[in-house]
Amino acid sequence: MEKLLLQTFDENQIVAHLFKPEKSNHKLLLINSATGVKQQIYFSFAQFLASKGFTVLTYDYRGIGLSKPQKMRNYKASMRIWGTRDYKALTLYIIQNFPAHQKFCLGHSVGALILGMNKDSFIFNEFLFVGTQNAFIGNLKWRTKIEALLGFGIVQPLFTELFGYFPANWFSLGESLPKNCAYDWRTLILNRKSTNKLLLKTDDFSKDLNQKVFVIQAEDDVWLTEKGIKSLLNETYPNLKPTYRLIKTSESAKGEIGHVNFFRSYNKNLWEIIVNEIE
Repeated sequence: MEKLLLQTFDENQIVAHLFKPEKSNHKLLLINSATGVKQQIYFSFAQFLASKGFTVLTYDYRGIGLSKPQKMRNYKASMRIWGTRDYKALTLYIIQNFPAHQKFCLGHSVGALILGMNKDSFIFNEFLFVGTQNAFIGNLKWRTKIEALLGFGIVQPLFTELFGYFPANWFSLGESLPKNCAYDWRTLILNRKSTNKLLLKTDDFSKDLNQKVFVIQAEDDVWLTEKGIKSLLNETYPNLKPTYRLIKTSESAKGEIGHVNFFRSYNKNLWEIIVNEIE
């Protein structure tokens, strides 16, 4: 594992890690993290893939994990910046350093939503979506709708204004988020256009993407619905060519997958699903 310090075009530093195999199969996987999820969550998964011959890249968006500033209050970042600048820095690094590799991108949750913000997404032969959808509240299950309405309608903006960032860790929602990242997340939940609303504020390349996409849904992911997944693929990425894989809890060693736990080492047996798709 090699630590990388990558510069964005606005001179922000992004911390990434490169996992190189002993014997390369000349295939590369970039992992775009979920909201507030540190790249360390993906390290065991990345090492597993490297043992199979894949080159793997993980990174933290600005404001998250190893790319976090010393002071979070009013730090300038947003999900749109994650897509147009931070993810862009990774694709430029890949283009410059791995021109001959077959390329894949795994988008976990928001990591799939930012693909349309970067023209370089065309470099990937195939996408893998894990736990992602248009998360508009109308697409969610009833219990989750209530939690989302209270959380994102009242609690999140209240604490975000109070602190100048959202202390998501207080609510078991991952890493603390920069102010505008929190508000972009709120848009994804409360605005009917969801991802497309964020894309209105950036250059939008989502309709240009026409690759294969392998869509993984965990049976026990309470934040994910088939309606939300179909919305993302029909309304945001209509030209992608999807295949689907529902993972049942009975396939997990601990009987739990949820929104993040696919990448936990106790679910290592599930990682063959990815290998079999891109091998």
